[in-house]
Amino acid sequence: MWDFSIGRSIGLVGKTLPFVIFRIIVYFGIAVAYVLVTGTGAGVGWGVGAFGDTDFQVTSTFWGGAIGFALTAGVLYFLREYILYIVKAGHIAVLTELIDGNSIPDGRGQIEYASTVVKERFAEASVLFAIDQLVRGVIGAIMGIVQGIASILPIPGLQNVMGIVKAFLRIAVGLIDEVILAYSIRTRSTNPWASAQTALVLYGQNYKTMLKNAAWLTVFTYGLAFLVFLVMLAPAAAVAYLIPGGWSAGGFVFALIFAWAVKAAVIEPFAIAAMLQVYFKAIEGQVPDPEWASRIEGASNKFRKLGEKAASWGSNGPTAQPSV
Repeated sequence: MWDFSIGRSIGLVGKTLPFVIFRIIVYFGIAVAYVLVTGTGAGVGWGVGAFGDTDFQVTSTFWGGAIGFALTAGVLYFLREYILYIVKAGHIAVLTELIDGNSIPDGRGQIEYASTVVKERFAEASVLFAIDQLVRGVIGAIMGIVQGIASILPIPGLQNVMGIVKAFLRIAVGLIDEVILAYSIRTRSTNPWASAQTALVLYGQNYKTMLKNAAWLTVFTYGLAFLVFLVMLAPAAAVAYLIPGGWSAGGFVFALIFAWAVKAAVIEPFAIAAMLQVYFKAIEGQVPDPEWASRIEGASNKFRKLGEKAASWGSNGPTAQPSV
């Protein structure tokens, strides 16, 4: 059914326990920030609402909580580069080393080691973030190519099925962009833009294997996250009850936030470890297929943008890895 080992994936994540703890601190810190700032906003709204009637107080409490939630989301939006650079990419770096059988430090040294590896490959957070955004766009284009291939197959009713598959795979491909970043770390590339191009072509020519496994992992991760959400409903509702005015939507929203935190901190590392196994096994011994490179270049201006950045990086920095 799938091409990864559940036991090995859990084992790999277990060996990166310092990073898992780091992720728990970061993502649960974010969840707590949402709750505290949202609760404070609702409290302020409830206080302002005391100057009006009951309906006005209910409305002002709701909007106070909503503004607090939005403010937290806004701050995190500006921190997204740091989270990707330090938390996600760092964890990918140590998982990649472990998959290749290399040793990594224990304890806090593991996080410091990962930070060094990421800086060697991507120099700055802004570079990694820019690559990640372009990679996401190219993956979307590859999905369009895959759908185009499916549309010409003479299978009755395929288009109706593809509509459902398309919606599902939009979620599934969210696991793949981090695997593309892992390729640059694994190959010790001195040109992250060129290595992203190469990794995307290799992904494209192995799309059947990659999407099949991404779909299974999406079922696992979101299924587990849904169970966490159900478990968190009662305590989240209790927290919401403590907010002045009893912010009625709080229980549902807070349960979603904590389910997201568990997913990001604990469940996603398992999925990434599994996808790294699948990708590295699928591309072993392969070289980029020029036909797939042409397909992607024709379908995605972001892929061409990666090529431009690769050429610029090569002329201004270290020797570039050959682009496809």
